[in-house]
Order: sequence, then structure tokens, then C-alpha cells
Amino acid sequence: RWQHPQRGNVPPNVFIPLAEESTLILQLGQMVLQRACEALARLQQAGRQWTLSVNVSPRQFRSPDFVDCVSHALKEAGADARGLILEVTEGLLIENWQDTVSRMGELVALGLRFSIDDFGTGYSSLAYLKKLPLYELKIDRTFVRDTPSDPNDTAIVEAILSVSQHLGLRVVAEGVETEEQAAFLTSHGCQCLQGYLFARPMPLAGWLDDVMA
Repeated sequence: RWQHPQRGNVPPNVFIPLAEESTLILQLGQMVLQRACEALARLQQAGRQWTLSVNVSPRQFRSPDFVDCVSHALKEAGADARGLILEVTEGLLIENWQDTVSRMGELVALGLRFSIDDFGTGYSSLAYLKKLPLYELKIDRTFVRDTPSDPNDTAIVEAILSVSQHLGLRVVAEGVETEEQAAFLTSHGCQCLQGYLFARPMPLAGWLDDVMA
């Protein structure tokens, strides 16, 4: 979230598309990556071997020096790459397939892992699930929102969980807001839940202070 002095709390879906249209997304993405690595290093130094996820835009991922930027951010912060998860969208996977596979391979070699964000809303080709070095899928909130009351959304969520389990992929459900949703997801093998049921977005510094207390 962007705390603007005049406009107040500006959500990502408002300012990120504008940044994507310019080169600002590269600077913004690098700043976020650096801050994330610093936070990860602080957690690791305190003995908390947690994972920390960072969204990566297609333009950022395609930048020629992206692999070097990630490596530099990890080294400068002193963070173990095994705690870092990069979240990419499905649209990224269908563009320049060979280059995508190669670049993901280089990054995985550093020790970090990949997650597919908003799974099910884009192209959702099952082929790339077995061809790419993936660690995690995130079920989009549009499917979680009406689960388990809506039979169609429920069937989609169950299918994603089943395929993921067979492929050995971790699954995160986004947009969990009710105890009913949480109970259904966990009973069907969803390992991680994310949403307002547990917490609202907060500044990184405040969150770190809370978990380190």
C-alpha cells in the first residue's frame, strides 16, 4: 500500500498498473526486493526460518540484469535465498517460453523458489506445472470467495488442490475471510491460507516488530 500525503491509502491495483506502463516498476521492484531481503535476513538471524514472498512484475523479470539484481540483493542483505519466494503471474509464462525457463532455472540455482500468483485466472495451462521449476500455486481470491457455498468455485478449488498434491506443489489460498472457508480449505489439504481472517496489510517495519517481540 502506498501512503500518499494527500490521497491517503492508495491500493496496489491503482498505482502498480501506472508504474508498469513506465520504467518506474523496475525501480519500485528493486526497492521492494531489497527491503524484502533485508527483512528475510533479520528473521533468519533471529532463528525464524520462514519464507517471504515477493511479487515480480513481467517487465522486472524480463530485465536483462534481473538475475544479477536478485543475487546482489540477497548478498547485500546477508539473506539465505532458500527463504525467498518470487511470485509471478501466469501471463509471464507464455511469453518467450525458452527464455523464461532459462531465467527461472538460473534463479532456482541461487536457492530461491517460484510461486504462480492468482492461479486459475489466466491461461492456466497444466503443461507448465510439470515443465517449470515451481514450488507453489496461489489460488485466486475469486474462487475462494464463494467456496464452499458455490458448487462451481468449490469444484475448481478442489481440482487445483488435487493436481497440486499429486505434483508435490504447495498451495496458498488467497482472500480467506471466514472460518467456513478456512475449515473447508484445510480439510482438503490446503497448507497455507492468506486473507483478512488472519490480518490486514500493514507496514513491514510494524510487522517485523510484532513477530520479533
